[in-house]
Amino acid sequence: MGAEVFYTREKGKSPDDAFWKAVEKANDLHGNGGYTGTIAEKCEFTMIALPANETPLAFAERLIDAEDPRVDDKWGPAGCIMVAPGEFLFFGWASS
Repeated sequence: MGAEVFYTREKGKSPDDAFWKAVEKANDLHGNGGYTGTIAEKCEFTMIALPANETPLAFAERLIDAEDPRVDDKWGPAGCIMVAPGEFLFFGWASS
């Protein structure tokens, strides 16, 4: 079994609300049989603060490239960056 990098933006009342909306949408699109390489494979996330003067996607890509331990496990939590109030970017590795 392999792993795929995913990046998913979702809106919600809270990071938790947005996360479960994103998981549900991924399940609808890819099925819930497992190994989709999407956020559907995740059951938790870790909030990561966005540094000043960096875009959310570029920062997420940098963390993936650097093998940051917070997001470098296909079985571990997704990373979550607040993009704007009520909007979040989830990212990481997922089993495929």
